[in-house]
Amino acid sequence: MKRIAIKIGTNVLSLTNGKLDMDSIARLVAQVAYLKQVGKEIIIVTSGAVGAGKGVLSLPQNLDKVTQRQVLSAVGQPHLMKVYIDLFREYNLHCAQVLTTKEDFRDRRHYINMKNCFLALLRDKIIPIVNENDVVSIGELMFTDNDELAGMMASMIGADTLIYLSSVDGIYNSLPEQAIGKVISKINVDDYQISNFITSEKSSFGRGGMMTKYRFACKSAKVGIDTYIANGKTPNIITDVVSGIEVGTRFIASNPLKSSKKWVAWQNRNFKGSITINQGAVDAITNSVCSLLPVGIIEVSGEFEKGDLLAIINEQKETIGIGVAMYNYLIARSNMGKKRAKALIHYDYLYIGPL
Repeated sequence: MKRIAIKIGTNVLSLTNGKLDMDSIARLVAQVAYLKQVGKEIIIVTSGAVGAGKGVLSLPQNLDKVTQRQVLSAVGQPHLMKVYIDLFREYNLHCAQVLTTKEDFRDRRHYINMKNCFLALLRDKIIPIVNENDVVSIGELMFTDNDELAGMMASMIGADTLIYLSSVDGIYNSLPEQAIGKVISKINVDDYQISNFITSEKSSFGRGGMMTKYRFACKSAKVGIDTYIANGKTPNIITDVVSGIEVGTRFIASNPLKSSKKWVAWQNRNFKGSITINQGAVDAITNSVCSLLPVGIIEVSGEFEKGDLLAIINEQKETIGIGVAMYNYLIARSNMGKKRAKALIHYDYLYIGPL
């Protein structure tokens, strides 16, 4: 493990009253500092701005939830960063704040510029600390939660490892309504039976839950990142994971995808159209290195242009992937079903896998 993304969940950072757990944060910072000393490159995706805001501000009870989150985040984010800055300073380490929204990942050029900034921070041995910009993240600008943001960041910087720190030990091998079983140590992302064991219940203070962690852990592993879900309150949990000690649940990485494919993989809210393909085309793009050709297309929906994102749908009406259109919907409809017509989606901008 050389380049590691660590997502620290709200419940790991918080006490039972929702305010920051300073002892927990200090333990996590100490582990990151050690890993930096032995040559690891670390990026932190942190929750906790709202919790930090609660520690310094009392709001009227009648304030709506969106405004409450905005105000608490605006006040809490600088306090949260001060905690990180002061703790890392004890180890002579610098950290940098990056606040982002979903929009920052949509434009390919903007995405590459942001990636170059992060790589420069890592090169200069600075620890980027990333959080969603809750002050302006409303509606479609919002990530599902910071679990999604962490997966997108890990893919963007080319991390080989992603660690989700939660308040539970990992994925259990029992159904939600049954007594807690044992933690599943390893998961293959193609084993879809595992999702039956996972509850959709949200965490106490954050927006996400175990189902979102499972979903984004699967996607991160699918694009080539070894991904772990582990208990952030457990002593030395980060260094144990990096040392290869069997803790938490590991999602085994598939072969790493190209940078362009990783970008496409996370663009699942921006479809301008869709294409339905037959089983022969599904088999071809799933089992071999090839572009998506019009001969396998049986339906074209939407009025998309060159460069727009398309949902790829099979004959069972399931969305199985994402791609970037190489020409518009009029040409796509004209080419539909034809042999020797130009590929609608080039292999480099084609992703097939969990969304």
